Amino acid sequence: QDAIDKKEKRSETFKTAVHGLETAPPALKTEELGRRAPQWVRDNLVTMCMRCKEPFNAIVRRRHHCRACGYVVCARCSDYKAELQYDGNHLNRVCLECYVFLTGHMVLKDREGKHKGILEKGAAEVSGRSLFCSSLQLLDKNGKGGTRGWFVIPQDDPLVLYIYAAPQDVRAHTSIPLLGYQVRDLAQGDSRHLFQLAQSGQVYTFVADSEELKRRWMRAMARSAAGITHPDEEEEEEEE
Repeated sequence: QDAIDKKEKRSETFKTAVHGLETAPPALKTEELGRRAPQWVRDNLVTMCMRCKEPFNAIVRRRHHCRACGYVVCARCSDYKAELQYDGNHLNRVCLECYVFLTGHMVLKDREGKHKGILEKGAAEVSGRSLFCSSLQLLDKNGKGGTRGWFVIPQDDPLVLYIYAAPQDVRAHTSIPLLGYQVRDLAQGDSRHLFQLAQSGQVYTFVADSEELKRRWMRAMARSAAGITHPDEEEEEEEE
């Protein structure tokens, strides 16, 4: 029974176990675009356009939803109309990618040919193939405030910690190379679960939501800092 309980616990996506986390709805298959109404990605799960990756703000870059795929996109990336079968073939606002697929019309893009940057990895995509991911807070240098976001160590880039503002963003806002860092445990202060990454005077201080989450992050970061890129041996044994 213990083995079954462990297996069931590990089989759950970790982000659903983090308190208060909201996940995105399942994406439609390509052949379903326009034929089925999509579940919209919630506004509070993204801080940037899911197509062009430009950050949203209240004045010049408002949020819109593509009626075909449900992505949250900016006005520029959703300035297209296409007939949607699920809506009686009425014209609806869609993103550029869905417009091209649904209409067959090609559109010249000013960003075409731009190479994908190192931070342009979708949070949902890398979280699904991650060594570890969850929400954390990264404190500023004086320890009084900081950035709360979605932190991921991808399986295909296990020596780097990617930091997203939200769990469905399509671009990380920063990354931290983990190789060579030391992981330090800090005494609990003000009911906060603190730990650090330190190397040559560079120190990052993190706050986890629980002591268990803190220990798991410390282990994952320590393994990456030591250059261990394969999955945890203990976890492999549990799965067997």
